[in-house]
Amino acid sequence: MVIENVKSFEGQHCETTATGTLLYQLNIEFSEPMLFGLGQGLSFIFWNMKTMDFPFIGGRVKPDVLTENIAKNLNCKLIVNETSSKQKAWDNVKELIDKGQITGLKLDSYYLEYFSEPIHFAGHYVAIYGYDDKYAFLVDTKPNGCKVKTSLKSLSLARSEKGPMSSKNLYYTLQKTDKNFDLNTAIIAAIRNNANEYLNPPISNISYKGIFKTSSEIIKWFKQSKNIKNEFKTSAMLMEKAGTGGALFRNLYRDFLKESYELIKLDKIKSAHQAFVEIAGLWTSVSGLFTKVSQTKNIQYIQQASDILKTISAKEKSAMEILVQI
Repeated sequence: MVIENVKSFEGQHCETTATGTLLYQLNIEFSEPMLFGLGQGLSFIFWNMKTMDFPFIGGRVKPDVLTENIAKNLNCKLIVNETSSKQKAWDNVKELIDKGQITGLKLDSYYLEYFSEPIHFAGHYVAIYGYDDKYAFLVDTKPNGCKVKTSLKSLSLARSEKGPMSSKNLYYTLQKTDKNFDLNTAIIAAIRNNANEYLNPPISNISYKGIFKTSSEIIKWFKQSKNIKNEFKTSAMLMEKAGTGGALFRNLYRDFLKESYELIKLDKIKSAHQAFVEIAGLWTSVSGLFTKVSQTKNIQYIQQASDILKTISAKEKSAMEILVQI
């Protein structure tokens, strides 16, 4: 059973891509930056996970929250289910597909057969729109191929994997309600909420405080690293292209603010957009320095990255202080 004429959301980030594909089926279409902004997605975390050989540098809110916020701000009904049973998990999703309902899945990307360089990351999202006797047909990010397929066995392993950020075979759907949304009102609420959350991190490794902490932690990481070349090369790729540390999400938020200003014409949004133009560039500089570290193993590039992170921390805090006032 394959749902026909599925329009795939062509995004850079997995959760906005999966949720954007579900929204397409509801005839709700926005750009990826707008979805990320409406999801109140901008954040930061520095996390030493036991399952990774090097620190996880995350640039967004925790998994699941982005879609929850999108649904709330667009007055959609989000239905999320989990089960520890692999068979029940598949039967439930299969039933939805048979009814013509595209469904979002959260899983560990390590098992997906179309990934060229798989790593364990249990906070990955795809949309499933069909299956046959051997394969599941999915929508993933543009870098991962958009419309792709993986074996049913690999999908089962990916959905049931345990570890940080994992869920128990989580799947979700979106439905329209009888309550319409006003986009301008939704944008203002999302910006204000995101800024307020960003400025009040619960612990020191999150948000602007986390970025400042990272400026010293990366020096410790460099000195203790067992494989500088691979660790910093992978981290740079994740930060710039796969959307963990900074550049990708700052690019999305920058463009969200630009779209928002064009709609609402508030000077505070314009000022914050200009700040994020610079901030996004600084994050790209950090990932570039990580690449140089992987190539040279020279600590001077880590020290330069450390200084830039201190600047980024101050600039992001200042930009969010502007936005919380709109």
